Amino acid sequence: MPLYRLSELRPPMEAPTIIAAFDGWVDAGSAATSVLTILAEGGQTVASFDPDQLFDYRSRRPTLEIRDGRLSSMTWPEVTLRHARYGDRDLLVLTGAEPDDRWHLLAESTVELVDRLDVRGWISLGAIPAAVPHTRPVPILGTESEQGLLRGGVTAGPTGILRVPSAALSMLEMAVAEAGIPAVGYFAQTPHYVQGPYALAAAELMRAVERHLDVELPRGDLTEEARQLRIRLDAATEADETTRAYVERLESMVDESRLPAGDDLISEIERYLRDQSGGS
Repeated sequence: MPLYRLSELRPPMEAPTIIAAFDGWVDAGSAATSVLTILAEGGQTVASFDPDQLFDYRSRRPTLEIRDGRLSSMTWPEVTLRHARYGDRDLLVLTGAEPDDRWHLLAESTVELVDRLDVRGWISLGAIPAAVPHTRPVPILGTESEQGLLRGGVTAGPTGILRVPSAALSMLEMAVAEAGIPAVGYFAQTPHYVQGPYALAAAELMRAVERHLDVELPRGDLTEEARQLRIRLDAATEADETTRAYVERLESMVDESRLPAGDDLISEIERYLRDQSGGS
């Protein structure tokens, strides 16, 4: 059974770029998927993947809607590829729930789609928890399939070897790169002490995509959400002396360019994964 269904009625596209993000890991604060939700709004579905082959429904249960005591409908987890055009750029937005199963088949199918749709570039978006303060610009870590692909002042890093639990997104980025498609990733670092959606990181990821593609993109409510979030975080920090002291220490580390080491990043990632497991 094929893993995906390609729409027969596809819009004309010229050298499209895929922008990809999945929820969960690596999507701290829903920063990456928030960006793709905005970019894909109103876009035509070009391909959809078979959820029965990708998801464990006991770990990611579909949502049941009950109306007046009658089982009305179910919403299933999904992965879709949608088309959007901004300026002279054709974008294909690959997003949805991170698949549980068949990662190898997903990678093979994605490479096949890349070839069939004449895709010329790949951008992964993600967000990871880190020891960074909300009061400073959101740091962006980059990945690239070959040197010189990243733009907007983002560099590949961190330096050295970093071993972390993988995401399906990373496997897809590697697969398309091995197929000869220039591939990059932009990953925002979010304060590990902030829970819930983190619009400040989403806004910075949107700017990273704009700089990479040299195109203006829609913001939706993102700018206002980021402003309101900053106000709330500032107020909460000011109200608690311990939190204020901790944020000030993080600020001094950033101001002195003492970025977290690889081991520190791993510790924050492991803590984030424990928190995610505890909440499921």
